[in-house]
Amino acid sequence: MRDLKGQKKSRVKENRRRREKQPRDWGKIFRRTLRFTVFVGSVALITSGSFIGLRMIFSSDYFRLETIQVEQAQRVSEEEILALSDIQPGTSIFDLDLALIGSKIEENLWISRAQVERVLPRTVVIRVEERKPLAIVSLGYLYYMDADGTLFKVLESEDRLDYPVITGIDRGFLLEKPEESRKLLREAVGLIRILQTRSRFGLEDVSELHLDPASGIDLFTYVGGVPVHMGHANYELKLDRLEEIYKELEPRLPGLKYIDLNVLDRVIVKVDNRTTTQKG
Repeated sequence: MRDLKGQKKSRVKENRRRREKQPRDWGKIFRRTLRFTVFVGSVALITSGSFIGLRMIFSSDYFRLETIQVEQAQRVSEEEILALSDIQPGTSIFDLDLALIGSKIEENLWISRAQVERVLPRTVVIRVEERKPLAIVSLGYLYYMDADGTLFKVLESEDRLDYPVITGIDRGFLLEKPEESRKLLREAVGLIRILQTRSRFGLEDVSELHLDPASGIDLFTYVGGVPVHMGHANYELKLDRLEEIYKELEPRLPGLKYIDLNVLDRVIVKVDNRTTTQKG
């Protein structure tokens, strides 16, 4: 028979021997701690030294601003842009807040975007995107409108007037129903864009676009001021039909009451002071 009591007693003694704590090697622990402390201290010294060195380099005369270049400006003068930027020559190029400078320049109503860039060691480049008028919107005062349908500037005496005029939207409608008015203005922008590509009846043949939420857009011809009813959509097809007969209609414009393009596959021409409706 096996001596189970003896085996059990032997295993207990073995387990007890495994649990006995070994004496700590304090010298080894000290050496490891010392190495770690030296490493951390070295990293801290290198980092702080690099930071101080960079600060000395950045604040040195080598990076003092000498040249400011203004690019892509046409309507707004370089002097105006520099005055808005408020950049002082001699300033460290790294002390300039480029985003703030750009926002200051964009305060000019003609500038839609200003990008400011450092060019090391002593140059700043300012690139501007200027707004281009697409039409004039009458709201009591006359406003320039750009290709995004944004009204950005009240016209002054020196501003050009050779743009199509948009009427039909008053200030109250613009404030009370901004989404609807903006939708109408975007429709007008789309139609103007189409007219710019036309040769037989193009933008130069139009003096006014009248907007109405219900009936859509009416064009007024430059010669005779004849209304051309365009409605709300399908402008390409409607202008295709008009151009087919416009060469014949053009000499008769002063005697016409209106031209209606809203009837499918028809151009309805109303002669002034008559009841006859001609179809082309």
